Amino acid sequence: MNIDEITSYCRRRGLVFPTAEIYGNYSGFYDYGPVGVEISNNIKNLWWKTFVQSREDVTGINGSIITHPKVWEASGHIASFTDPLTECAKCHKRWRADHVISDALKKPIEGLKIEELTKLIQKNNIKCPDCKGALGVVQNFNQMFTTNVGAVEANTAYLRPETAQSIFVNYKPVMDSTRMKPPFGIAQIGKAFRNEISPRNFLFRLREFEQMEIEYFIQKKQLSECAYFDEFKDLKVNVLSEKEQHKGITTNSIMTISKALKEGVFNSEWHAYWTAIFYKWYLNLGVNPENLRVRQHVKEELSHYSAGTVDIEYNYPMGWKELQGVADRTTYDLTQHELFSKEKLEYFDEETRKKEILYVAAEPSVSVERIFLTLLFEGLKEEKERTVLKIHPLLAPYKIGIFPLVNKDALPVKAREVFKELSAEYNCFYDDSGSIGRRYRRQDEIGTPYCITIDFDTIKDNAATLRDRDTMKQERVKIKDLKEIIRKKLIQ
Repeated sequence: MNIDEITSYCRRRGLVFPTAEIYGNYSGFYDYGPVGVEISNNIKNLWWKTFVQSREDVTGINGSIITHPKVWEASGHIASFTDPLTECAKCHKRWRADHVISDALKKPIEGLKIEELTKLIQKNNIKCPDCKGALGVVQNFNQMFTTNVGAVEANTAYLRPETAQSIFVNYKPVMDSTRMKPPFGIAQIGKAFRNEISPRNFLFRLREFEQMEIEYFIQKKQLSECAYFDEFKDLKVNVLSEKEQHKGITTNSIMTISKALKEGVFNSEWHAYWTAIFYKWYLNLGVNPENLRVRQHVKEELSHYSAGTVDIEYNYPMGWKELQGVADRTTYDLTQHELFSKEKLEYFDEETRKKEILYVAAEPSVSVERIFLTLLFEGLKEEKERTVLKIHPLLAPYKIGIFPLVNKDALPVKAREVFKELSAEYNCFYDDSGSIGRRYRRQDEIGTPYCITIDFDTIKDNAATLRDRDTMKQERVKIKDLKEIIRKKLIQ
């Protein structure tokens, strides 16, 4: 399916709506509907369960959206968090220059300076995508939203463009209160805001989105001491390295994580490990391996804080694009915050009796919306008789649809009893409207993995028909066994 079909599906089936649609289009902002909010929450809950609650070395925080403006000065965002902007001389619409150039030339444009982008526009006579007017000189545009704190307008503050800085400014009290020692990670899920010049591709590029991030702290001496590396060293991944990109190669190479580390794709075992564990997580969620790859950032496109970054990319209908980034942030952030705050943010090593700034060996960062969109592209299928969302059962909005075969006699009463019992443990959907086939199709379309039908035989044998979304096979199951059977199916 293409992006327009996915957008239409989300609107029709209650996944995602444009924000304040009754007042017209306000690009870059969307609201989750009844079905979408369940999928979104399931993504966040599974991510938190997998990468925080199930690990001894990672803990979590929930930081404020607005923080002291000095934070963004120290982090470099006020000076460096910019995108290249060009304006049409005819319609005066503003565009992100690198995206317009990339679309026009049909090739990626990464890390070029604004002067170089201007020359490309002029040399290739690239016009406004809307009105074909002339595009102007490229300028830097800061993406941060500004606001005011208190009654004085001069108290300028910013909506956070990333959640990472909340972790860095809270790093010391988190470490002190939890008594965690490196290596350890601090995780956060929260809203971030970027004033994108030209949001596009539905949920892919937004002005308001929700990030899921981990900052993983180590001592420099631990860079080659990842205790978990061997578990993933033989994992085979699709790779597009910096060397290949400089040669103009766009096809992926298949190599193990261990080989990719030796080839210099990753900065350290930790950097490789955190990329591998997320790559495997996406595979476990049902993402086709052919649609997933690791792309190493070329030197020219590295963020100001990064010594090395890789993207886990997905092959969307609009091409290979970033699903998740994994950056080596070095000691940059803690060093900057120590400098600007005048507070000591060092770690004291009790063995060596020395202090040091901890090293951020890996920052896995992804937005909920990118995962959400990826799973839709991967799982939404148009089959001969139906549209079906083949999403992982743990992420499905409803785990069970419960139907009385007909809405009369004792069937609705029995169906309500089953609903009450199962909904205490699972998110269930009760439906007694329309033919049973139509009710199956409605649940297939929103990804409900199992449906239970209460029929006239149920009254006699206290059993029900359990239907599987993917195979459409049906089996007769005793009502008393339903909860345990579904539990086993969900953890397969």
